[in-house]
Amino acid sequence: MPDLLIELFSEEIPARMQARAREDLKKLVTDGLVGAGLTYASAGAFSTPRRLALTIEGLTPNSPTTHEERKGPRTDAPEAALQGFLRSTGLTRDQLTARDDKKGQVWFAHIHKPGRPAAEIVAEVLAATIRDFPWPKSMRWGSGALRWVRPLHSIICLLSDETGATVVPLDIEGIASGNSTRGHRFMAPDAVTVSGFDDYAAKLRRARVMLDSAEREAAIRQEAANLAFARGWEIVADDGLLTEVAGLVEWPVPLMGAIEDRFLSLPPEVLQTSMKEHQKFFSARNPKTGRIEGFVTVANIDTPDHGETILKGNQRVLAARLSDAAFFWDNDLREARAGMQDWAEGLKSVTFQSKLGSQADRIQRIAALAREIAPLVGADPDQADQAARIAKLDLRSAMVGEFPELQGTMGRYYALQAGHADAVADAARDHYSPLGPSDAVPSAPVSVAVALADKLDTLTGFWAIDEKPTGSKDPFALRRAALGVIRLVLGNGVRVGLLDTISTGSQGHGIVRDDRDQSDYSKIAEATDLLTFFHDRLKVFLKDQGIRHDIIDAAIAMPGNDDLVLLVNRATALNETLKTENGANLLQGLKRASNILAQAEEKDGVEYSYGADPKFAETDQERALFAALDRAEPAIREAVKHNNFEAATQGIATLRGPIDAFIDAVQINADNQITRRNRLNLLSRIRETGRLIADFNRIEG
Repeated sequence: MPDLLIELFSEEIPARMQARAREDLKKLVTDGLVGAGLTYASAGAFSTPRRLALTIEGLTPNSPTTHEERKGPRTDAPEAALQGFLRSTGLTRDQLTARDDKKGQVWFAHIHKPGRPAAEIVAEVLAATIRDFPWPKSMRWGSGALRWVRPLHSIICLLSDETGATVVPLDIEGIASGNSTRGHRFMAPDAVTVSGFDDYAAKLRRARVMLDSAEREAAIRQEAANLAFARGWEIVADDGLLTEVAGLVEWPVPLMGAIEDRFLSLPPEVLQTSMKEHQKFFSARNPKTGRIEGFVTVANIDTPDHGETILKGNQRVLAARLSDAAFFWDNDLREARAGMQDWAEGLKSVTFQSKLGSQADRIQRIAALAREIAPLVGADPDQADQAARIAKLDLRSAMVGEFPELQGTMGRYYALQAGHADAVADAARDHYSPLGPSDAVPSAPVSVAVALADKLDTLTGFWAIDEKPTGSKDPFALRRAALGVIRLVLGNGVRVGLLDTISTGSQGHGIVRDDRDQSDYSKIAEATDLLTFFHDRLKVFLKDQGIRHDIIDAAIAMPGNDDLVLLVNRATALNETLKTENGANLLQGLKRASNILAQAEEKDGVEYSYGADPKFAETDQERALFAALDRAEPAIREAVKHNNFEAATQGIATLRGPIDAFIDAVQINADNQITRRNRLNLLSRIRETGRLIADFNRIEG
């Protein structure tokens, strides 16, 4: 079976697009080949700044011949129906066969499709792939109509087997397929002829091209670590930067330099961010001082002077960049030491949202809400208020203006320079967190209070002006804010009633909308709607932890569902119980009891909710169930009272046997009406015992 090699050689592909492009090339080509009837053993995609490559091993040499019989319209059907059938089959009328069917004579088509050689199919699939490739951004050049991320120079399309290699004929806008590529732009620019993937990869390596991006990443990581170790430093890990840099070079040559002493007093985050954003440098930390003292740059070429000239040029550019950063830092420090009043005044003219006022207005709301939340999380209200009032002042600093990703981080430095306590300064840094599902959750009480206030103000504000996420659209990142609240609450075990907190946050907006009556009822409705939004985000969060949505729904249906810690404890305990055999069987027993009871209540038009009396029990199974309920109910109530849902679910699991025995052995709808009512009221008692823990009717299965 032949192997296929494809290379699309172009000008530089942006590093951020390469990983997706590799996967797109692999999927589009393999899907196309399989759709045309070919199979293959394995496939692998590769990329460098100037090429996308795909290797497919064990490709079948031909697609199979197929025979298909397709039933068409009746022979007396309208002409339009017949013509449609002929178009779908590609046949003519005289090629059809009329045969008797249940409802008369029907046309049948026998479609014969001969197999095709792999080369023919590959050419079609690759041409379609190139013309329709889903680049995020693409361009046309010259007079051609082809769009590619950058000008496309050459195409390799090669089928090879034990007899040799054959170029698959293909022409895209004058670019003919062939069997040659080029090596490194500077170190080996001449054409290289290849005969298959192994030959291709080996010759590229000799031509100073490392084809595999994972290998380039590993080489950069290892050599950077070696260079740092030789100086007693360590590389600050940055996987995103590593992937980006590996996408910028075909032959990585890491070089290490030192940062000038005059810049070492800059905060390490400033040094790291400046080097990363402006020059794609890796930061090197001195573990003895904790400072960023060096850097690693990755060249794309070996030089006779071992990179000395490249390094000197990079250091000159770095010095200019860091001089700017030092200027910003010095100016910002003067403002911080003066109390940051000018920054506070400046935020009055910065609009947060047209209907929600300025950043200064928002700060006032967050401060008031943080003061309310502080006692609930064990924070000092005055410190929470103070932290909220300074947390966003760094937005007016020159450093954050240059590096927006440092907001919060710089806020901590400026707060300390202004003389604020560590807890207040830490809150200024942490109040944006957590920003995403992998971001750390603040645990210091003042930080938690301000972070919660910040996110709740955003959510209550946008709910008040009816700007809610719709479908996949969430321009104000409200889903992320809700997830942040959830993680803060659960991560710190914050026992807070969200409805009350939402109502408190809503009061700070003071918005009266013409299209809504601002009655207490409508405010309650808004708070309830926002709580539902929290519950929806919680389902997504807990699903990733293995808790089913229906179990969460069963917990949400219970009172106190605005206490997320309580809700999650309930759902977690229920989830663990239902994983056991007793729990699964108990669920079936509770559902059987509930279904029988619901049918009787619907038929009789009454609710059986009290009056079960053991003196009317006629069987041992009834008496055993009464006894089991008498033991379990008080224990379950006590466990739920103390939020011990593990004990509560274990308690209800003990009812599995008595419930099953009762339902299996006893005729619920007895002829004696006293006995029937007593048994239905006993089922009601089972239902109500389950409702102490969750709404079991919402659980599937």
